[in-house]
Amino acid sequence: MKTGSHLQMRWMELLVASCFVGVGLLVITDSIRVGNAWGSDGPEPGYFPFYIGCLLVGGAVWVILHTLLAWKQDGGKEVFAEKHEFNLMLLMLIPTAVFTAAIFVLGIYVASLIFVAAVMVWQGKYSYFKSITVGAGISAALFLLFEIWFLLPLPKGLIETWLGY
Repeated sequence: MKTGSHLQMRWMELLVASCFVGVGLLVITDSIRVGNAWGSDGPEPGYFPFYIGCLLVGGAVWVILHTLLAWKQDGGKEVFAEKHEFNLMLLMLIPTAVFTAAIFVLGIYVASLIFVAAVMVWQGKYSYFKSITVGAGISAALFLLFEIWFLLPLPKGLIETWLGY
């Protein structure tokens, strides 16, 4: 196979590390915005996230430097994914991206039910009944765990709003 017909690992390492730098900088910036010092009554809201963001940036910069320093040594031989493997990844990435977008319209519980059931039918070849039952059970468990037990509201959609949640 020709060198240009697959995705090299080093490019993926740089891409992922760059994303982590971005996320880390976002966390650091927001931590500074909300306060990241030690106040008279303890840590401010951004105290711990600030250091998590620093760790994210530090680790990502380490990966970037390591990848760049090894650039000539590895010669680009290590393959991240061949074309058919990359296509298999897209088969899960695209539905996951649709699920993430659906959360904003349907809410996390309904979107999760649909996503789990659809993946079970599509990938696992399970029956519709079993897939919908498992999807509903997972969504119900998430609702009980977050909304009832932890009292942590998650994104709601039209149905939950209509039901009064």
